[in-house]
Amino acid sequence: MNINKAILHVFDFVSCVNVFAQTEMDLGNKTAKRYVTSQAKRAVGNLDSKRGTFAENSLFAEELRAYFRGERDFVGLTRQIGEFFVGELSRMEKTPSCDLLVIDFEGDLDQTVREMTDEEAEAAFKGRGTRYFAIILLEARQAYMHEVGSNDFGDAATTIARHHAILPNPSQKVASFALIDGDAMTVWFVDKEREIAGEKRWLIPDGLLQCSMEASSKEVLEAVTTVVEEVAEEYGANTARALARAKSYVAENAEDSDEVDAHELGREVFADEPVLQERFDRAVDAGAIPERVVVEKAVAKRVTKNHKIRTDTGIELTFPAEYGENPDFIEFFSTPDGRIEIALKNIGAIENR
Repeated sequence: MNINKAILHVFDFVSCVNVFAQTEMDLGNKTAKRYVTSQAKRAVGNLDSKRGTFAENSLFAEELRAYFRGERDFVGLTRQIGEFFVGELSRMEKTPSCDLLVIDFEGDLDQTVREMTDEEAEAAFKGRGTRYFAIILLEARQAYMHEVGSNDFGDAATTIARHHAILPNPSQKVASFALIDGDAMTVWFVDKEREIAGEKRWLIPDGLLQCSMEASSKEVLEAVTTVVEEVAEEYGANTARALARAKSYVAENAEDSDEVDAHELGREVFADEPVLQERFDRAVDAGAIPERVVVEKAVAKRVTKNHKIRTDTGIELTFPAEYGENPDFIEFFSTPDGRIEIALKNIGAIENR
């Protein structure tokens, strides 16, 4: 991941003092570079990001395209974004203080989210990939801290104070951000509904970006697995095997395309059960899930990697999803009394965890 530019604007709604930076952040500062890189990495890898498409008349999309063409300066564009947020957030009855972090960077969607060491942050900082523009609202939180001073007699004195402007840790989730692919102008965002001037609004997609709000890949996958499980349960089929097959199919499909044909998925999951295939098709036609499901490769790999089951006897089992349809490793049997048996095969060693 390569950070091209970054800037931080400060909105203090407690003291009513807002500071708009007049220059980019100095990324030669090791602490600043590490924090910015971590936030960019988390934005790229966030599983909860909803997808969006810019409206044809989106003014923000026009401004961003101009910036990527070199016709808009970074500081000026980010100040314009900041002024929009200040104008909207100040109309809330109770507005939390926050900072606006804007990042122009190059990265890779196919990565995991975790805390990085300084060496990893340095390596990520030098990487290259797709160019992105990230807009991140960092809501301030309160924290206790020590204060050192002196009393009226000049004696050293300490006390405890409460600081009202602590930034979120790099490992914490951010409640509101937007990420735009500079080439395809694809939008991903996470936001929350706010009450502004007595009206409930989605500030980022409706106000700033003027884009649609579509389900995240994670939400889409949850909907798919719910329908698969319901169909399997309705006909007494093995739900664990059906869900493992569904995850395996999505993961394999993601290698070639970020679109999944729901009908084809049903045929693969219920390959030996035409009645269940028909029932799944009816659920798709009824709108339970879209006929074309969009799932990014990075999300598919992370969400569908493993499948976890828990039996009514309290046994928990986690296994690679592709093993769910491979009898060489795991096999499910139905007994005459309606119970389920699970056979684990070809095990060379067992490690206690």
